[in-house]
Amino acid sequence: MATTPAPPQAPPKPTWDPRRQQPVLPWLRPTIRIRLTLLYGGMFLIAGILLLSIIYLLAAQAISTGNQPLFKIVKYDGLQVSSDNCPAINMAATANSNTVSLQDFNNAIAQCVDHQRQVALDNLLSRSLLALLGLAVIAFAFGYAMAGRVLSPLGRITRTARAVAGSDLSRRIELDGPDDELKELADTFDDMLERLQRAFTAQQRFVGNASHELRTPLAINRTLLEVHLSDPGAPVELQQLGRTLLATNERSEQLVEGLLLLARSDNQIVERKPVDLAEVASQAVDQVHAEAEAKGVTIRGVRKPAVVQGNGVLLERIALNLLQNAVRYNVPEDGWVEVNTEIQHGQAVLYVANTGPVVPAYEIDNLFEPFRRLRTERTGSDKGVGLGLSIVRSVARAHGGHIVAQPREGGGLVMRVTLPV
Repeated sequence: MATTPAPPQAPPKPTWDPRRQQPVLPWLRPTIRIRLTLLYGGMFLIAGILLLSIIYLLAAQAISTGNQPLFKIVKYDGLQVSSDNCPAINMAATANSNTVSLQDFNNAIAQCVDHQRQVALDNLLSRSLLALLGLAVIAFAFGYAMAGRVLSPLGRITRTARAVAGSDLSRRIELDGPDDELKELADTFDDMLERLQRAFTAQQRFVGNASHELRTPLAINRTLLEVHLSDPGAPVELQQLGRTLLATNERSEQLVEGLLLLARSDNQIVERKPVDLAEVASQAVDQVHAEAEAKGVTIRGVRKPAVVQGNGVLLERIALNLLQNAVRYNVPEDGWVEVNTEIQHGQAVLYVANTGPVVPAYEIDNLFEPFRRLRTERTGSDKGVGLGLSIVRSVARAHGGHIVAQPREGGGLVMRVTLPV
């Protein structure tokens, strides 16, 4: 007879909890509160012991000084009295002379006792104050050193946070030491940075892949449209439709390139090389020179050497975007664009000003938002895709700089990009 197999037993429960183990006695954990309590309590105890010891020694010295005899008998026969501490009882008196009365003699002794007691108390007070002053200086110095040692992890956390604020998400605190609140804060901060880095990396990878996938069909569409437009036998209506589609396709390509550049510029610039803003601005002027002539806009300015550390391609994009906006958003006649570069207060400055329509001050912030344009919520003209100033601000921040825009009197804008040297 076949035996029925026994049902499988449940696997034993794991004895190890992957979650963070809680201490058996949490009140024994070396927290900052306990450490500071022990530190400052010990300091007060040591200071009290030292001060008590010093006062004891000073008091013993004062009592020893106060116990010195007020007078001494110089001559027993005839009772001649002499005193170094009390000149009032210095005399040459005998038992049978009435030079000094007994009451005056006792009063002089009492005055000398009071005087000697006061001198001893004054010495005790002055020396105690000097000892207290010395202990205060030592206590402040020791407390400052101990506070710096206890708060040094906070400085490390602050430096890492400042580095992360510059878009360097690869930095970690990795704080070692006792398992206290600061280490818990540093570990939590590291975990948050890890998640942020993964999220930003995934976002940039998605933008890069999406831009690449979008550029491929757009390039194919452009090629097909150009082939059809090159056919001389194509109808006029078809050629007009082809040119319209080609312009729309070109606008889509610019949008994709702008999104890709915006995603790249959000990162901290890792590889930096010396770049002269004057050379960058001159190259941008050369690229927009033909468009400026077609619109009747004059480009002027003085470009002095201003060398910064950064990415030359991205810095050239700053100057090019600002110049393109300055030329496209200009007056119909006798317009001009001024481009200057120089070093001011230890920083490199790119200055771009232009004539143009009057810009309200409350509209300035909206110009730096993606897909925003003056007095419109979305882009709707052929002057660009609405990412130019967003890219400029992003690239400037990635280089540790900033951009400031101000309305110009009479119309137009004044753009000022400041970068660290």
